[in-house]
Amino acid sequence: MKRKIRRIDGATPESEARKILQNGEYGILSTVSDDGQPYGVPLSFSYAGDVIYFHCALEGQVVDNINTNNRVSFCVVGKTEVLPDKFSTKYESVIVHGMVTKATGDEKQQGLLELLKKYSPGYIKEGLQYIHRDDGKTRVYKITIDSLSGKSRN
Repeated sequence: MKRKIRRIDGATPESEARKILQNGEYGILSTVSDDGQPYGVPLSFSYAGDVIYFHCALEGQVVDNINTNNRVSFCVVGKTEVLPDKFSTKYESVIVHGMVTKATGDEKQQGLLELLKKYSPGYIKEGLQYIHRDDGKTRVYKITIDSLSGKSRN
């Protein structure tokens, strides 16, 4: 499941890359429009197994791009620390490549539940009510991971 990394000096083991993905606060989803224009958007996400869930509006640039080409890249930057005296930075990051599909029915509910557990763990009951009430106002997608690679400098 690894992609070729040009510089191996900062490469992390797959297990570490998965931890970065698991602990990441947000990620950048990169898509491509039908005319080849790249588009990157920050978003909240959850990670479960080899699937990343995210939600978005019912229409917009992300939806249009996914409908045109469902191959995406997803980047998460974990902890960082600028080291001014070393002219460098401590960092950890992971890049995922995969295919996006729309989650519907039980899978949509599972994706939303995973987001609730990550971002609102103390409010699951209220969150489930919110999800039920606004069910038709959001779209849930999942990225099935084809490959991932992590880099870090400690």
